[in-house]
Amino acid sequence: MTLLRQRVAIFGIAFFLVLALFAPRVQANAYEAELPAGLASAADMCALLPCAEVFPGARHFSERKGQPPYVEAYDHAGADKKLLGYVMLSTDITDTPAYSGKPVVTLIGMDTQGVFVGVKVLKHSEPILLLGIPESALLNFNAQYLGKSVADKIEVGQSRPDEGVLGLDAISGATVTVIAQNQVMMASGSAVARQVGILAPTVRDPARYVVTGKRFTWDELVKQGAVQRLQVLPEQVGLERGPEPFIELWFGDLNQPDIGKSVLGDNSWNNLRMQIKEGDSALFVIRTRGAESFKGSGFVRGGIYDRIQVRQGADAFTFRDLDAINLYGIEAAGAPSFNESAIFIIRSPSFSAAYPWKLSFLGNRVDRATGARSFTSFDSPYWLPAATLEGGRPKVVEPDAPWVRIWKSRAVEIVLFAVLLVAVAVVYAYRETLTRKSTHKNKWPVNAFKYTAWGLSIVFVGFGAMAQPSITQVLTWFHSLLFKWTWSLFLSDPFIFLFWIFIIVTVFLFGRGLFCGWMCPFGSLSEAIFKISRKIGFKRFQTQVPQRWHDRLKWLKYIIFFGLITVSMFSMGLAEKLSEVEPFKTTFLVGVLNRPWPYGLFVAAILGLSIFIERPYCKYICPLGASLAMPSTFRWFGLKRKQDCNSCKACAVGCGAQAIDADGRIDHRECLHCLDCMVLYTDTKACPPLAKERKRREKDGLELTPIGKNGYFIPIHPDTSFTAQISAKAVNGPDPRMPTPPMLPAHKNGARGLAWFWLEVRDHLWPWSAEGWRSQRALQIAGISLAIAASVAWVMAALGSLSSGAIIGWWFGWSVYEVLIRLSGKRYVKDGPWWRDQYRVAGVVDMVSYVGFKNLMLGAALFLVLKSLGWLLP
Repeated sequence: MTLLRQRVAIFGIAFFLVLALFAPRVQANAYEAELPAGLASAADMCALLPCAEVFPGARHFSERKGQPPYVEAYDHAGADKKLLGYVMLSTDITDTPAYSGKPVVTLIGMDTQGVFVGVKVLKHSEPILLLGIPESALLNFNAQYLGKSVADKIEVGQSRPDEGVLGLDAISGATVTVIAQNQVMMASGSAVARQVGILAPTVRDPARYVVTGKRFTWDELVKQGAVQRLQVLPEQVGLERGPEPFIELWFGDLNQPDIGKSVLGDNSWNNLRMQIKEGDSALFVIRTRGAESFKGSGFVRGGIYDRIQVRQGADAFTFRDLDAINLYGIEAAGAPSFNESAIFIIRSPSFSAAYPWKLSFLGNRVDRATGARSFTSFDSPYWLPAATLEGGRPKVVEPDAPWVRIWKSRAVEIVLFAVLLVAVAVVYAYRETLTRKSTHKNKWPVNAFKYTAWGLSIVFVGFGAMAQPSITQVLTWFHSLLFKWTWSLFLSDPFIFLFWIFIIVTVFLFGRGLFCGWMCPFGSLSEAIFKISRKIGFKRFQTQVPQRWHDRLKWLKYIIFFGLITVSMFSMGLAEKLSEVEPFKTTFLVGVLNRPWPYGLFVAAILGLSIFIERPYCKYICPLGASLAMPSTFRWFGLKRKQDCNSCKACAVGCGAQAIDADGRIDHRECLHCLDCMVLYTDTKACPPLAKERKRREKDGLELTPIGKNGYFIPIHPDTSFTAQISAKAVNGPDPRMPTPPMLPAHKNGARGLAWFWLEVRDHLWPWSAEGWRSQRALQIAGISLAIAASVAWVMAALGSLSSGAIIGWWFGWSVYEVLIRLSGKRYVKDGPWWRDQYRVAGVVDMVSYVGFKNLMLGAALFLVLKSLGWLLP
């Protein structure tokens, strides 16, 4: 076995090298491109960026102005220069994340009428646009904005003239990316257009207040939400963690008389109202902790406060020196001490204190690995308490989130897809009823449903909805689970989202076979080619890989899967390149004709091989199948076996997946659930043990009773045991109903209640055993040492002394050792539902699957706890 693993490992490494060497070189100039140093704060933005490329005809550009910043474009630099329009950098305005979790940095040109005249992507982190989909697809998508106005209602999808919606063609397979990009374009354009007067300002009803004359303490103001806090920690801006926050601000409204007088006192509040005009609004900000100033570098006469901004809806309000008044003290009892303070005046009729708004602290985040700076903002929401406003808070209708609009626009298709998934799951749940109605010569009660599922998965799911699941989604979800989970990111593709719910549920119920064997579009296409080829005369050329070679090659897909997981921890982009081992994008998402010829040749080779070998890709290469095979180790319900299966080879000979071994055991990690063996299980003419018993009864004139759940004829007399039907050869053979021999750990024998629960927890968390100590003492000692080190690593992470990447490395190392430790002592895993004590001997892959899945869940839980507490470094 050691030599076998070495050969398979060498083959897998060679496979990756060939894939990396011969993959077509695709130019991805914007992928993770380096942006100019100091871009976030440079006044002359166009000296660092190609502004002329997004504004044809412009010869001169101003320095940054306004908040959020923009640049004016002129026809020349002379005194009689003519204003042509504006250029903006998207990340100066919004940091809307795309599928990678990072924004697409875009330079945008807009003329004086609000029409987009140029778009250039400077940097993106979308691996799918690196190889899976040409980067030119994003350029073509952005070109659709040219000639359209910022005043237009632009959405990704079909145009709806009756609703005034202009539609944009999406990028197949990159829906989330283009939806995020549309948000970036429209948010950026609208923000600048409102500043310069292209778009009319938003009109909001002025606030009308309930005045009681009551005065509140500081704690009461905080409790009712009239005063809010905005805190930024050092690690959030890329600095070393320390005992003090980067900055801590408290802020609140001063327009409502009860609140304003509670904060300032009667005299100061009355003086404030005398200094401001009708329609102006006032708020206060104080800094209670942190060395950073919220007034910023623009705190000079005529300058702006470039660290503070108020946002209400799509409007942003900034402050100059004339918009600020000194705040000398807080009158509310119990107010904290502060070392910086100000009262800011919003001089715009667009702002209304009756509606919700946000205070934004603007700054730069430093990447600790590269030193690069990026624009970021930290927001804290504010809304006056309902009791302080006449009639309570006004009703605010927020626009639907992009993912909600997608679900609504494709509601009929989504419902049909959900019905299809539920129907397939329900039909499969009744598989025993179908297989009992089938025979070896007439499998149509099963095949009618199975072939229908294949056809729908190819046509409707694959080519229609383009909902082919991929290993890249597994990698993305793996990283999201460990680092930052964002529901809206995954909800943006409803078909993939629903499909993964189906996959997760059915994998743990039945194993990978229901998805891989019935619903995977590419797997169904491969199987359909094999079946059709058999019907049209290729049967004599069709064969199986010799079992000894099959048993070696099947490990290749696991090597590919673990290789991709490992590479993704260092470079998601490289992992995306290597994931081109999947032909799914070429087949369904992009199309063979839209990709370079090597991709089409790869798909043609796999599908061509499918004419002669049943599902070669699924059995030997597919990393997605490998990722689903591992949790299939713990599926609750498996296919049925009888004792005679250990000596009868009928099912094994006919198994297209070659998932039945010489002892009649089914490897549910490899089984694709064709159900042929389940048809034989109750077929009294095709199953050799049943056929033998049937002939004996017919010869002796005995009754042919139905087939019981155990796969044998129900005894004619109730007091007769069915075991008489088992052949002598099979009686003493292995039990084929479990993948490996059954066993029950001695310490679990007879355990019940709390004692059982304690032993269950201990089994999962404590890998050492007396058996292991006797057989592998050095390994056990090394494991204890590594466990202590890994525990210390988690403590250091909790204290902020260790980064996310480092703790993942430690946790991975510990998981490898835990597999070895358990194999030397606690060499068992559960089979079936976890609440049953149905144990069996664990093979190497069993143990890798168990430890990997368990530690992923434990690690994710610890990550989420530490992240929620703000203790874990990026």
